[in-house]
Amino acid sequence: MAPEKPPCLPFLMLPLLTLLLQQADPRSFVVDRERDMFLLDGAPFRYVSGSLHYFRVPRILWADRLFKMRLSGLNAVQFYVPWNYHEPEPGVYNFNGSRDLFTFLNEAAIANLLVILRPGPYICAEWDMGGLPSWLLRNPKINLRTSDPADNMTKIFALLRKYEPHGPLVNSEYYTGWLDYWGQNHSTRSIVPIARGLENMLKLGASVNMYMFHGGTNFGYWNGADEKGRFLPITTSYDYDAPISEAGDPTPKLFALRNVIGKFQEVPLGPLPPPSHKMMLGPLTLHLDGDLLAFLDFLCPQGPIHSVLPLTFEAVKQDHGFMLYRTYLSYSIFEPTPLWVPNNGVHDRAYVMMDGVFQGVLERNINNKLYLMGKTGAKLDILLENMGRLSFGSNHSDFKGLLEPPILGQTVLTQWMMFPLKVDHFVKWWYTFKLPKRPQPKDPSGPTFYSTMFPILGSAGDTFLYLPGWTKGQVWINGFNLGRYWTKLGPQHTLYVPRPLLLPRGAVNTVTLLELENVPLEPQIQFLDRPILNITVHRTHMYSLSADVQGDSDPMELSGH
Repeated sequence: MAPEKPPCLPFLMLPLLTLLLQQADPRSFVVDRERDMFLLDGAPFRYVSGSLHYFRVPRILWADRLFKMRLSGLNAVQFYVPWNYHEPEPGVYNFNGSRDLFTFLNEAAIANLLVILRPGPYICAEWDMGGLPSWLLRNPKINLRTSDPADNMTKIFALLRKYEPHGPLVNSEYYTGWLDYWGQNHSTRSIVPIARGLENMLKLGASVNMYMFHGGTNFGYWNGADEKGRFLPITTSYDYDAPISEAGDPTPKLFALRNVIGKFQEVPLGPLPPPSHKMMLGPLTLHLDGDLLAFLDFLCPQGPIHSVLPLTFEAVKQDHGFMLYRTYLSYSIFEPTPLWVPNNGVHDRAYVMMDGVFQGVLERNINNKLYLMGKTGAKLDILLENMGRLSFGSNHSDFKGLLEPPILGQTVLTQWMMFPLKVDHFVKWWYTFKLPKRPQPKDPSGPTFYSTMFPILGSAGDTFLYLPGWTKGQVWINGFNLGRYWTKLGPQHTLYVPRPLLLPRGAVNTVTLLELENVPLEPQIQFLDRPILNITVHRTHMYSLSADVQGDSDPMELSGH
C-alpha cells in the first residue's frame, strides 16, 4: 500500500504552533473590542514590532539581529514563513540549518521578543514567487492567486463592521524604507517623517509593525520580481534602507525611532552594540577557469533532455538558476539573419552563442533581435537565466525559460536539447576535486567561470565584494552563493559578505564568478569596508514618507506584502 502523502506546509503550521504553546508558560492574548485594545495576560498591551526575515539572514547571525531589535525598544518581531523555502519538492520538507524555524523562534524568545507569525502560504515579501513553490507550475494550466471578480469591497467592509464595529488600531506594515530593482535608483526614506509618523500612531494608542526593521540579503536565486509594464527583478541586497543595515549595523534611523518608542514604553537600558568590524582587501586578480560550455558534462551529468520544441524550466523540474538550450542549424545562413523569440517568450534573459562564440543577449519585455550567420550543422546554444519569479499580483504564473520556440529568419527552430544546469553543485565540488581545466579561449566573452584564492592575513570582518568593470553574473564565496551582481546596470555595486562565510587567518578562501557577458580588461575584484548601493545612470531618488499621505510617484504600488 502506497504511503500517504504528507500535508503541505500551511497545514503543518497548526501542530507546530500547538507544540510551541504547549511548551510555553500558560499565557493569554485577547482582543478587547469594547475598549479597542489588546490584552496580554489580562493587562492592556500594545506591540511595537519590526519585520525581520530569518531566510534573509545567516543562521549564525539571528541572535545578533534579534538582540539589536530588542535593544531598539521593540517588544515583538514579525516574520513570514516561505513555503518554497521549506518544501522544495512535493512532500519533501526541510527545517534544517538556515531553515530551522524552531531555533529562530527560540532565539526570539531569548531576546525577549514576542512573535507575530505570518505562515503564508503566499507571502510576497519580494521573495521568489511570493513564497509559493515553483513546482506548482508543473501543472501548466494552474491558476495562482485568483479571486472572484464579483467581490465588492464596500460590501465586504460593511459586513466586517457589522460583526466587528470596534477593535484595536493596528498598522501591520509601516514602511521604514523600500526595495530596489535592478536598473532603478536606490530607494531611501528620510528619517524625520518616518519618526514623526511613528510618534503620531503611538499617540493614538495603535500597535505598529515596521517593515522592514532589518532587511537582509536575497542570497542565491531567491529574489522575487515585479511587473509594472515591464519585468522588474529585485536586487540581491534587501537592505531596504531599514533601521538596521544589511550588515546588521544600527543606523541614525534606528536611534531616531528608538527615541520615539522611549516616549511611550520602556526601552532596555544600555547602548546598542557598535557597527561590526569591516574588512578591506585587494584588489585581487581573478583567473580564467574556462567558458561554461566547456564544463557542460559536469554541470549536467545526467545529460540533456530532448524535445522537438523547447521546454520550460518547470517542465524539466529546474527550479532556479540556469538552463542551456541547444540545437543545430539545418541549413547554412550566409547573410546576417535575425534570431528572435515571439510573444515575449524569453523568461528572463538569454545569452546566445553560435559554435561557442558569444553573439549577444535577448531579454524579456524587450523586443530585440540578434543577427546570426552559420553553416549547416552549426551549434546554436542559448543559456537561459531565471532572474526571479514574480512575487506580487494575482494569477501570475511566471514560467521560466523559452516559452516559445526561437525563430531564425522565417524558420521556427526545432529539435532542442535542454541541459538543466547544477551550477551551485559544480562550484562547490570543482575546487574540492580539482577537475582538469579546459582549453582557454583567447578572447573570453559570454558565460565564463573565473576564480581566485586568497588568505586573510589580518582579522576577518564583514565586508562588501566590489566588482568594478564586470557586467552581470553570479558569485560564490567558499561555495556559498552570495547572489547576483549586475555592475553594468546598478544600483547595487557591492555584495554583502558576512564574516562567518570567510575562513579564518591562515586558511585559503575562494571566490568564484560566473560572468555571463563581458569581463573587464583587468579582471579584478576588491573587498570594501562599506557598501555601494546607489550608482546608476540616474540620480538617486529620496522618497519621503508620512503616516497620512504618500505621493502619486511613490513606488508602493509596484509590490505588496
